[in-house]
Amino acid sequence: MTAETNSDFKSGEGADNGRSATLDRLARHYGSALGRFFERRVDRKADVPDLVQEVFLRLSRRGDLSEIQKPEHYLFRTAASALKDRARRNIVRHATAHQVFDESAHSGSDFSPHRVLVGREAVAQLCEALRKLPVRTRDVFVLRAFEEQKMADVARSLGISTRATEKHYAKALVYAARVLGEWDDC
Repeated sequence: MTAETNSDFKSGEGADNGRSATLDRLARHYGSALGRFFERRVDRKADVPDLVQEVFLRLSRRGDLSEIQKPEHYLFRTAASALKDRARRNIVRHATAHQVFDESAHSGSDFSPHRVLVGREAVAQLCEALRKLPVRTRDVFVLRAFEEQKMADVARSLGISTRATEKHYAKALVYAARVLGEWDDC
């Protein structure tokens, strides 16, 4: 770093506009070098500007900029830290497991608004019908159909036999089919 840049860096002490000017000078002086630093270390080149911006954002949050003895070293240590934080976030968010949105494959719904409305009404009708079932029958149906539990697990959680669970489930299915059949005939 040149002596001029170092004095520019320390001149931003105090006033906000001086601080902004210092950050601006640092961004102009080190922005492209930080960009090259990140380009060598990331797979997605589109992330480079965001990472450079993250470095200067962290610098802007720092208290007194004049306390930093070697701004170049500080910036590149901050850049390395930003890379580590990005890697941690990607691990937690399972970034490699994400699918890219493909407009042709994921375009709008093939369902008309009328069909969506009819489906919502059917769901509302089914929910109302389930509320009318005896509690144990409804519990069996919800655990099996919506929670996708195995029949043996449903029986165990409700403290009844598997055969009794199957009978309750069959009763709920017949009832739901009858209610939806009547609704569909309307």
